[in-house]
Amino acid sequence: MPRVPDEKIARYADMLAALGAEPRLRIVRLLLSAHPEGLVVGEIGTELGIAASTLSHHLDKLKNEGLIAVRREGTYLRYSANAEGLQDILSFLFAECCTRSRAVNPKTVTCC
Repeated sequence: MPRVPDEKIARYADMLAALGAEPRLRIVRLLLSAHPEGLVVGEIGTELGIAASTLSHHLDKLKNEGLIAVRREGTYLRYSANAEGLQDILSFLFAECCTRSRAVNPKTVTCC
């Protein structure tokens, strides 16, 4: 298996760090459940009970790490899960644990 460049490892570490906060993990899971349409900021805040100022901080962190995307719809911001970014990090983890070392049985990782 080819060696992953250090800059890619650093990138994955940043992505995982962004996911390491409980509110951000909840946001990503919620946006995945609303994929591909996504949700506007107010819907996310209401669903998760997160104040607007705090929510903005978490959304910015996830967006900056490429885990979610945002688009403007008039006066609203609609956020959605960035499937490509999430697939990239999952593929990185999957390659090590489930293919090369077989530390984890791939059938136990997939749920659907």
